[in-house]
Amino acid sequence: MLKIACVGDNCVDYYDDTLESFPGGNPVNVAVYVRRLGGASAYLGAVGTDKYGEMIRSSLADRGVDVSRVQVLPGDTALSHVRRVDGERVFGDYSEGVMADFRLSEGDIDFLAGFDMVVTGLWGHAEGFLAEIRRRGIPVAFDGAERPLDPAGRIALPHTDVAFFSDDRAEEQALEAKLREIAALGPKIVVATRGGQGSMAFDGRRLYRRGIVSCPVVDTMGAGDSFIAGFIMSYLAGKPVPDCMEAGAKNAAVTIGYPGAW
Repeated sequence: MLKIACVGDNCVDYYDDTLESFPGGNPVNVAVYVRRLGGASAYLGAVGTDKYGEMIRSSLADRGVDVSRVQVLPGDTALSHVRRVDGERVFGDYSEGVMADFRLSEGDIDFLAGFDMVVTGLWGHAEGFLAEIRRRGIPVAFDGAERPLDPAGRIALPHTDVAFFSDDRAEEQALEAKLREIAALGPKIVVATRGGQGSMAFDGRRLYRRGIVSCPVVDTMGAGDSFIAGFIMSYLAGKPVPDCMEAGAKNAAVTIGYPGAW
């Protein structure tokens, strides 16, 4: 069984229109989706001493995610206000809470050495630890969201095996240039998710394109994270890039068919 460790940001997505709350955040979501795909996963991050911190820990544990290395810090858990408009997310106010103080410990890095891959992202406060993680022979996936070349991304990318980012606005020629620019910083594979336009990937030699899996759209929350989980599970199984993209698209289609990320 493949084992994926997901490190970094979490939050509770609070829907102002329906008054519903859902646990979320890129690494949190990926950890759940890895379990859904039959892998083992752990989440490492920081939550507060409020009800939302307990919600995140208990919800992950209920889904079989290892939360033994989650740090519980005095203060508030990260909170994001969201509205749904025609199935699409519209974000409002965001508070990072105690995640601002999250850092990996030496014990955490020892723990990560038992996994097949570490997944983190732009707001995970883990970029400074990736060189050591890679030195220990653990592959790394990094999600740069919409700003992969931000300072944290530039620190992370030289120590990344598979890099992801999202861009549903750029024309293909500009997106190809961006894929190549990011690949030049170190990743073996760079993947751009493009919302309803599918995805593009570059492995240093070839460009690949993949459309979406058509399905009813209820809520796009977690779609990109679902794609990442599907892609990396196939990647670690030795599948070629097009198959990894297909696995990502299929997993994303499942997620957007229900409210909330999971």
